[in-house]
Amino acid sequence: MSSALDTKGASEAASAPPAKVLEVVNVGKRFGSLVAVDDISLAVARGELRAIIGPNGAGKTTFFNLISGFFPPSAGRIVFDGRDVTTMPAYRRVAIGMARTFQITEIFPELSVFENLQIGVEIAAGYRLRPWISRAEKSAVRGRIDEILNLAGLTGKTDRLVGELAHGDQRVAEIAMALTLRPRLLLLDEPAAGMGDQETYTVTKLIRDLHRRAEMAIVLIEHDMRVVFGLADRITVLDRGRLLAEGLPQEIAGDAAVQQAYLGKKA
Repeated sequence: MSSALDTKGASEAASAPPAKVLEVVNVGKRFGSLVAVDDISLAVARGELRAIIGPNGAGKTTFFNLISGFFPPSAGRIVFDGRDVTTMPAYRRVAIGMARTFQITEIFPELSVFENLQIGVEIAAGYRLRPWISRAEKSAVRGRIDEILNLAGLTGKTDRLVGELAHGDQRVAEIAMALTLRPRLLLLDEPAAGMGDQETYTVTKLIRDLHRRAEMAIVLIEHDMRVVFGLADRITVLDRGRLLAEGLPQEIAGDAAVQQAYLGKKA
């Protein structure tokens, strides 16, 4: 009896998803003689909300480009959901559950909010090469769009052209677009950039709600320390392409090296 139970337990353990949704191991990136990212390692647990901060030129966006597959690393490896994706192109990483937003909003401004989300939902459902879909499939698409609109707080703006929305609403629409792909890892590149206080509050609340309600890990780059310390479970600090510090928000706030390099205080 104990042998059978042991075998069952081993089988369940083997089939269980890895505890780390993302693992970056000694990754580096060179552009000629310029070292943009130098020997950085990072592990993000399932359901974790991680912030990456650092001064301008610290290598944050380049690091994001390596994680999401826009740049190949010059050294090291990247593992997503237990699978080595180091050489995998960006579009394939999206297909297996990794989604990303950018510093500059990447949406279709000439289309409505609904139409933007419809594109993403149909792609995620595998309908993009289909000349037509059935009534049941259309109903399922509509249901998924309504679900995302409600989650993102965009139900009152369904028919608005995205290009006519305020900057904050455009950023929310871009995050909603990323959600259509049902990611297990969501990468947000400066989601609160260029926003006023009310817009920052709206986007921060959305990210917090996503973290609580959706089963995904979130990694964000952000310069607004109110957003970072208000949201993050853990914070990673980069400086000049290298890992400077990593820890809980209270640990980072009290780190002398971080204060000197990033917060403008003397050690």
